[in-house]
Parts: sequence; C-alpha cells; structure tokens
Amino acid sequence: HVGGHSDLMMGSASAGAELYGVLRHHAQLLGHVVSPDDAALALRGLRTLGVRLERTAASALVIASWLEQQAQVARVLCPMLPSDPGHALWKRDFTGSCGLFSFILKDADEAARARFIDALELFGIGYSWGGYESLVVPVDPAFARSVMAWPPHGLAQQDCRGVRLAIGLEDPEDLIADLDQAFRAMES
Repeated sequence: HVGGHSDLMMGSASAGAELYGVLRHHAQLLGHVVSPDDAALALRGLRTLGVRLERTAASALVIASWLEQQAQVARVLCPMLPSDPGHALWKRDFTGSCGLFSFILKDADEAARARFIDALELFGIGYSWGGYESLVVPVDPAFARSVMAWPPHGLAQQDCRGVRLAIGLEDPEDLIADLDQAFRAMES
C-alpha cells in the first residue's frame, strides 16, 4: 500500500528494545535492506497514501455491499460491513480500512471459480495489493486460519471457494459491472 503503483518491493519489521539488536543483526546478515530506489518510491507513495486508502475503502464498501446481495455469493468476508461477525471489533479498533476483502462463491466448484476469475476484464490477477489497479486471486480461507474455525457455520468445506479482491482506484460502478458479467460467465 505504501508505494501505490505496484512497483515497490518492501516491508517493515518492528520490535521492542530487547529484540531490536537480534532483528537488526539477522537483517544485515541476510542482506535485507531497502535500496535507494525503493526508498524513493516509498516516499513518493506516502504522499498520497491517505487519500488512496480512503478511496479504496469507500469503493470496497460499495462493492462488498453489492456482493452481499448477489445470489452467487454465500458470504462476504469484510469487517467494514455491519453484517460481518467481526464488525464490532473492527469498529472499536480501527479508524479506516483498505480495499482488500474476500467473498465465498455459493455452489461453485474449482472450474466455476476459474471461469469467474478468467471472465473479469478490469481486475488483474495478482498479489501486488495497494496499487491503483484492482486485483483478484483465488483463495482458500481454511489455509491460514489460526483463531476462528473454518468453515463458518452453515458452510461445508467443499462449498468454500474463495475469491480475494484488492480494490484499486477505478470507479466502483465499473468494477461492479465487471463482477456482474463475470458471474454470468461463471454460470454459463
């Protein structure tokens, strides 16, 4: 999200005083340092980070709300939505969001999910979230669960074909139209 143009490979780690020396030592041994070019790209992106996060969060909320109403969607996983089980925690602990969320396709096998993703025209396939363009990837929500049980009540594991969306800066109505035509393609 920091870069904003999907052209930056960078991360950060933070630690308390007791672990900082160990973390720094290992980072130096492994050569984990930021290049001058990446630092410049991060500084450039930070100038617009706030407005980009506001825009993508607002667009994501519009799209997630629309997805909740679609017959092809079993569940939208987005704590910004009042219907999400984690909404109260999100509301208590966060002041905003980004454009990243997932949804579960209803009664869809792997082939149907692939048809859906392949039919999308405005969404690229990829993980470079936080850029100006919207992205999509297939996701298995059970893969990295450690706190809450998966699948949620009312869904069987074989029915949990997930799709993760990273909403960019495009008009949300254009993205909704693209999702709508992809649902039709999935069903054909």
